Amino acid sequence: MDRLLNVMAVTSLVLIVIVLASLRRAHIRVEYSVSWLIAAVALLLVSRSRALFDGASRFLGLSDPPLALVLVIGSVFLLMFYRFSLIISKLRDDNIALAQRLAILEFHLRSLEKRS
Repeated sequence: MDRLLNVMAVTSLVLIVIVLASLRRAHIRVEYSVSWLIAAVALLLVSRSRALFDGASRFLGLSDPPLALVLVIGSVFLLMFYRFSLIISKLRDDNIALAQRLAILEFHLRSLEKRS
């Protein structure tokens, strides 16, 4: 059990370092890095606080604490993936709207060229 918590702590610290390094090199935008940092800190807190870990296990009604850890981790990342799906969907819609506006502008430009 302690080995699992130590692995989770190391994993969350590695995730924090990777996100901060990516942010520093401008590979990731600040608004996206915040989600990853919050998730990594949440994992770190759960893996380092035995009382929080056992409390989450009791709250979820699970007798096996590692199962509670997997459930919490899965839930956190499922929420993050849902958030990123929303962002991607919005970007796709914006991209379509931009392409339509560009097509309208090109149409007007060609019609102006034909007039002159």
